[in-house]
Amino acid sequence: MEDAQITALYWARDETAIAESHAKYGRMLYGIAYHILSSHEDSEETVSSTYTRAWQTIPPQRPFSLAAYLGRIARNLSISRWRAGRAKKRGEGGALLLSELAECVPAQEDVARQAEEGQLARLLGDWLAALEQEDRVLFLRRYWFCTPVKDLAAQWGCTPSALSGRLYRLRQSLQKRLEQEGIGL
Repeated sequence: MEDAQITALYWARDETAIAESHAKYGRMLYGIAYHILSSHEDSEETVSSTYTRAWQTIPPQRPFSLAAYLGRIARNLSISRWRAGRAKKRGEGGALLLSELAECVPAQEDVARQAEEGQLARLLGDWLAALEQEDRVLFLRRYWFCTPVKDLAAQWGCTPSALSGRLYRLRQSLQKRLEQEGIGL
């Protein structure tokens, strides 16, 4: 079923929207959650919560891309669950990922202010659009879909250390672009 049809089911308050969403995007959502949480049970609960949140927010939202909309919900819920679990010293899934990006993303107060203005989102989108397709896919798979470096290295046919170096250069490029635009750490 197409995204527009599934979204129409949400708007019509038809519960088959959830089943169709799960059939089409369940594996993707589980993958996002698992790469952050490293727990099957927590990942399954997060996917379930994703459908609940989508049910609560569609309408009034009418997402342009259902995959991106559901993925964002799953990612945000996973990070929130990871942070809650981190206080209990559980899981390592998100710690490395967040620490990698910490070196090139501005301080949280600045991010909140600039995100409201849409500036940071626009800059990130422009930076991603300027990348070669392979680098863009790699960056998004690592930092949006939270795919582990060892899995990406196997898919790209290189060593994890070589891929880590490539990701480092991408983060440095992003940091340089943000600094050129006046967004400092």
